[in-house]
Amino acid sequence: MTPVPDLPPVTTLTIRPWPDSVIDVVGHDPRSAYVETYWVGVLGPTAAWVLRRIATAFDAQPDGFVLDLPETARSIGLSENCGRSSPFTRSFARLVQFDLAQPLGERILAVRRKVPPLTRRQLLRLPASLQASHQEMQEHDLRTPNVEHLRRRARQLALSLLELGEDLEAGERQLLRWNFHPALAREAAAWAWERHCSARTEESTHLEVLPGGDAA
Repeated sequence: MTPVPDLPPVTTLTIRPWPDSVIDVVGHDPRSAYVETYWVGVLGPTAAWVLRRIATAFDAQPDGFVLDLPETARSIGLSENCGRSSPFTRSFARLVQFDLAQPLGERILAVRRKVPPLTRRQLLRLPASLQASHQEMQEHDLRTPNVEHLRRRARQLALSLLELGEDLEAGERQLLRWNFHPALAREAAAWAWERHCSARTEESTHLEVLPGGDAA
């Protein structure tokens, strides 16, 4: 296991991408349901949220950026104290501990853009129900044809992007940056947009019929 670094009490950290030819293909977006369902129990919620914020920043600045530590801490509900023993600072150490990041210098951290599938040892740390769910998911993936699997993955990612505030065109462009086939990226973005708009319409209709609400 990679040694956990003793990060200095700084207010900014330079983040760089950590490319990996294998994990970048088979891995999961830090904002995906897979990470939320399975990785959080291993990594911890604070480190998972930090990884999500970094992933979103990579979308806008794929070559890297400077992360404002106090501001980021406040944005996820933590104290802006960035001392070495603070929960926020320790979250970066956990990213390194679980091989999701690696220090490149005193104030530079390389972070993976994709999260690998859990190892067997990591899975054993989860409740039995999640272990069974993970096994069922893997068996389902093995039965699913590759093209259909890619289509489902693209649709899930496109829907996540819309829920994060992206529009149809931005979602499609991001799928292209993630190396999905142009036709698949367009189809997935259109599907996600239709689902997203439908959900918003249903929510609006529900609010209109609530007791005390104004009828349309």
